[in-house]
Amino acid sequence: MADMLHHHVDGRKVAGRAERWGDVTDPATGETIRRVPFAAADEVSEAIRAAAGAQPGWAAVTPQNRARVMFRFKALVEEHMGELAELVSREHGKTLSDARGSVARGLEVVEFACGVAQMLKGEFSENVGTGVDSYASRQPLGVVAGVTPFNFPAMVPMWMFPVAIACGNAFVLKPSEKTPSCALRLAQLLEEAGAHPGVLNVVNGDKVAVDALLADPVVQAVSFVGSTSVAEYVYRAGTANGKRVQALGGAKNHMVVMPDADLGQATDALMGAAFGSAGERCMAVSVAVAVGNAVGDALVERLKPRVEGLRIGPYNDPDAEMGPLVTREHRDRVKGYIDLGVEEGADLVVDGRGFSPQGYENGNFIGGSMFDRVTPDMRIYREEIFGPVLSVVRANDYEEALGLVNDHEYGNGAAIFTRDGDAARDFSTRAKIGMIGVNVPIPVPVAYHSFGGWKRSLFGDHHMHGPEGVRFYTRLKTVTERWPSGIRQGADYVMPVPH
Repeated sequence: MADMLHHHVDGRKVAGRAERWGDVTDPATGETIRRVPFAAADEVSEAIRAAAGAQPGWAAVTPQNRARVMFRFKALVEEHMGELAELVSREHGKTLSDARGSVARGLEVVEFACGVAQMLKGEFSENVGTGVDSYASRQPLGVVAGVTPFNFPAMVPMWMFPVAIACGNAFVLKPSEKTPSCALRLAQLLEEAGAHPGVLNVVNGDKVAVDALLADPVVQAVSFVGSTSVAEYVYRAGTANGKRVQALGGAKNHMVVMPDADLGQATDALMGAAFGSAGERCMAVSVAVAVGNAVGDALVERLKPRVEGLRIGPYNDPDAEMGPLVTREHRDRVKGYIDLGVEEGADLVVDGRGFSPQGYENGNFIGGSMFDRVTPDMRIYREEIFGPVLSVVRANDYEEALGLVNDHEYGNGAAIFTRDGDAARDFSTRAKIGMIGVNVPIPVPVAYHSFGGWKRSLFGDHHMHGPEGVRFYTRLKTVTERWPSGIRQGADYVMPVPH
């Protein structure tokens, strides 16, 4: 029998009054393992009010003591790493090793949040005018919200709420209805670490819940990670309601392979970057740009047996390199893109559509697939597939390869593999991309830098976590002060000028 999930509001499990429910399935078997309540707008409002009630008291806690809560939360996440990874894998389908890695990357942001006292230090200028001092400080926004995707149910929430909460805000999290359990467990652990009840609330649901967060005037800012179409919707609706919004959208990440590249290293990099997490990463490399036909031929020759030999199985198979896709509908969507690529005339070198491991015929499995001689006019090149499908595009020279990267509507990540420092430096400078890798296929920044793309991969002015995260979740206040001693009497009617 499927477990019945709940919301987490004001420090309590809340069963909710849901008239609508969603099924959470095991991607390896297709079995329904949990049922999740979809919150109505009034239930979301209750979570927002709980956050609003908790936030003033939490903001009054000194930054150093908020950091101590984060230190304890970090220790609890480490202690429960195996449990959290199991929750991620069971609902998403990714291998346990991949799930543990994703929790660890989220934990790095918690570690960054432990230093929030340093990040919140203001500036002070003495005697800007006679007897006048000026200082600036960063203060919390109040109640903020996050909407997170199915593919990283631990990491992406931890990109958001630890920084926001360490800065003195209260948070309402709406996780993906496909992978909700990890967020609920993280909320419990944060309160065990000492966060006040109501500082982190979790409401489950779908678009109804998201719209309630976007419309409520108490919510000051919204963070989002997901598809570009929804990111743009969240950005437009949120900003129309006066909110600060950072909305991270889709991607079509290119990896340029130069003639001087180490092809063995490039092949290894493409295998992990294209097929890790079954390609369900916004930073997955889905396009390999081979510079020159000789490079293209050699790359495809090396990749073909590797893609055909991918070890694919359920998350608890220790030998599995790749698991199933998250839902049957998403698997069918990815298969549809492979059908489309064949129709468009691309050369399907490896076809994963017929793959199904014995004993898991009802699972959402698909094999790794690879196209060669993909061209920029094809939909499989232009659109995000979000599955284990690699497209090889051939460019005549470096300038053509750079043009492909720059002309694409997405600008999340891109990489170049080369031994040429001039080419690497030029690519890093001229590529119109938010995150660049040089001989690094997935250039996700460490937590004390910030994550975000350009073009239609990001809506809003702020990247996520790191210094940008602190700026997003705080607002600047500047105070100019003078004390009575020595102040002359009389009013000034002109613009104040320091003397």
